[in-house]
Amino acid sequence: MKKDWQYYHPPQELAAILQTNPDVQIISTSQELYDLACGNALNKTFDVTYDVPGLSKILDASVVRMRNGIAANYPSPYMRRRDPNAMLIGDDEPTDHETFQNVYGYPFTELRQRTFEWLAKNPLIMYGYVTGKKGIGRDGLVVAPANAGFFGFGLALLQGITPYEEVVEGFKPFSVIYVAPTFRYSDLKGKQVVIHYRKPEQHEVFSYSLYPGPSAKKAAYSILLHQGEQEGWITAHCSTVRVVTPYDNAVTFMHEGASGAGKSEMLEYPHREDDGRMLYGENIITGEKRLHEQPRTCTLHPVTDDMGLCHPSLQHNGKLAITDAEDAWFVRTNHIQHYGTDLNLERLTAEPIEPLLFLNINAAPDGIAMIWDHVLDGPDKRCPNPRVVIPRQIIPNIVNQPVDVDIRSFGIRTPPCTADNPSYGIVGLFHILPPALAWLWRLAAPRGFDNPSIIDTKGLSSEGVGSFWAFATGKRTTQANLLLEQFVTCPQTCYVLTPNQHIGAWKVGFMPQWLMREYLARRGNARFAPETVRASRCALLGEYPHQIQIEGRLLSRWFLAVDTQPEVGEEAYDFGANVLYDFFHKTLMEYEWEALTGLGKDILQCCFDRGSVEDYKALIPMNR
Repeated sequence: MKKDWQYYHPPQELAAILQTNPDVQIISTSQELYDLACGNALNKTFDVTYDVPGLSKILDASVVRMRNGIAANYPSPYMRRRDPNAMLIGDDEPTDHETFQNVYGYPFTELRQRTFEWLAKNPLIMYGYVTGKKGIGRDGLVVAPANAGFFGFGLALLQGITPYEEVVEGFKPFSVIYVAPTFRYSDLKGKQVVIHYRKPEQHEVFSYSLYPGPSAKKAAYSILLHQGEQEGWITAHCSTVRVVTPYDNAVTFMHEGASGAGKSEMLEYPHREDDGRMLYGENIITGEKRLHEQPRTCTLHPVTDDMGLCHPSLQHNGKLAITDAEDAWFVRTNHIQHYGTDLNLERLTAEPIEPLLFLNINAAPDGIAMIWDHVLDGPDKRCPNPRVVIPRQIIPNIVNQPVDVDIRSFGIRTPPCTADNPSYGIVGLFHILPPALAWLWRLAAPRGFDNPSIIDTKGLSSEGVGSFWAFATGKRTTQANLLLEQFVTCPQTCYVLTPNQHIGAWKVGFMPQWLMREYLARRGNARFAPETVRASRCALLGEYPHQIQIEGRLLSRWFLAVDTQPEVGEEAYDFGANVLYDFFHKTLMEYEWEALTGLGKDILQCCFDRGSVEDYKALIPMNR
């Protein structure tokens, strides 16, 4: 059956391309894209190359077909992680982001027109999809080079694909993602660049690189955030999991944070040593280890991995309600470096019931890609950002309905902190935050220590507004106000902060959030009697429990209060507290004071005044 592109009701510029180009394949299923990933269904390997004027033929990616899916790898280590500065704005609509005009010195309309001309002359694929969730998101189109089938396959897994038969029934695209890789080399200095061009009732995204992080996954995320900014709701940057204890108590956790803050890990079971114990700390000075014995962990029912729709139509019972904005998950596996580290995830990806997309992972034709076998960025240097795209429908215990959030946690990657080398690594196993302080942490959204997902990660830097600011196209303060409204209207949701990588002088990996999840699920919430908590020495860290006992076993108290660690002490702790305050003050100054709500201004002022935990509690009272 010949497919008629006019049923997709493309915008005027795209219609002109489709009328001119004699070689456009209209795609109706992800299987078609899977077959195209290697050029055709028979090929086992395929090089994605482009002729660039003034340059030789460029190899952009190499694709391999295996028994468990396809793998795409990039010749340049730069292309294996997201560039945090990838997004630029090409229009004149209100924005706080960098514009194409400022960076490149000429209007984007010129490059936009040349992109359309290039697309009109090269073999293309096109398909329709719905951003987010049907009934909340809107129709969108993807237009890409025909030889970039793996890219189209990845986005089709992540956001779904609208079959042609459904398009015929009525389709009205709000957005178009145009993919044109050659301009990265000819015009954009080799950089990962994604340009947003917003018009009334139309959002165009121009993706000039084939790494799907910023160019596909986050492009769709930006489209959702733009829609939400217009309509007054947010798509949160989070993972969500319903946790069922051995006593059949169910508690739902939502975990947020900048890239590398533990969102995917919140959906994993705790990693165990060979003898079954959990290593929750290894002292970097003495080599001493702390292990926790726990015969049975909670059962996990995943809900979201990275993007959660927080639409007003879902909310009830005084808690934030959330549903998944994706059809598949973009899972990072850098922490899985050996066979047997996470048997559940390894089994799921080695023997999937449908093909997966692997990135930055070694692969051989007709072989099996293993998520711990990462490509090398250099001699003995693993790529820090190996990924696998996993469809939701094959994930065990997946939850397909909206859920109410009981505990909303925020993660931060923390460096080691000692008396000799003080740092901001002063966050304890977990801290209980009042809502006003929890909102502040999302406005700052520190990227933190040794980030594996993106380039340029030295020192503390901010991902801002709920950690999704890097993908939002409009005004920072508008998003901050929308986020604050969530916190005010959900008084039954509790808030905690948890670190990963280090707690003071102890290397901890992601064990703090796994143990926090085990402990709070058994309690049922994060509300503590006043006599069971202590105010943190640094008020930005709220309160911490005086002691933690899981299945009858106490955890060492110096993991709760870092200033009590002999290797740290109060002086180094206070140094770290000042680092955090300086970072918060600098980051919060980026918000437009006059555009904030009155409550928002009061919370920021409390931070600038170094207010107490009780001051923050008074700003947004929490139901007890």
